[in-house]
Amino acid sequence: MTSGTLPEGQVRAMFDRIAGVYDVMNSVMTAGLHHRWRRRAVDLAAVGPGSRVLDVATGTGDLAIEAASRGAEVVGSDFSEGMLVRARQKAANIRFEQADAMALPYPDDAFDAATVGFGARNFGDLERGLREMARVVRPGGRVVVLEITTPTRPPLSTFFSLWFDRVVPLVGRLAGDPDAYSYLPSSVKRFPQPAALAATMQRAGMRDLRWILTAGGIIAIHVGEVTQG
Repeated sequence: MTSGTLPEGQVRAMFDRIAGVYDVMNSVMTAGLHHRWRRRAVDLAAVGPGSRVLDVATGTGDLAIEAASRGAEVVGSDFSEGMLVRARQKAANIRFEQADAMALPYPDDAFDAATVGFGARNFGDLERGLREMARVVRPGGRVVVLEITTPTRPPLSTFFSLWFDRVVPLVGRLAGDPDAYSYLPSSVKRFPQPAALAATMQRAGMRDLRWILTAGGIIAIHVGEVTQG
């Protein structure tokens, strides 16, 4: 998996470096609201006791932990071992393992749902990554994508630009890794707008696509059902 602008090794090393401050930075940058967004994403996944869920690009595991809290059996995968170390410290009841989102090491139809939270923008090939998520989910199961999106209308677009172009890199410098938190705004800007992402999910093998915009249009949560075959 690559970022599209940086070699895979550099992106993995970057996430390994920031693993120790990742949770704190998420809370600072979102005023703690990211937990609410993850709950809504798991709501859309429609999982519960007896469900099997794969959380791709799991990071430090917060979305996987939310799915597990509903009684689901959860696997969390990520390409950064540094992130997975933190995830394992937070939840012993979830299987966290290193995996490439471009070639998931799971059989077809192995899960009832697959989720990705704030990680799809790091897929080197977005459609390929989404196609892999659809492949490992049974027909009729759901794929959920939680991601930052760029608002297009002022005043929110002005605030968003100020926050991501100025404040986030500054916070990154204070955290000791300015490169990582300069990468974040650029990765968000490259990511497709909601309608374009829905079209990509459809091409990747999903139907009945819909999405929710929240946080004033800064956060988009997409859900689609996996088609037969």
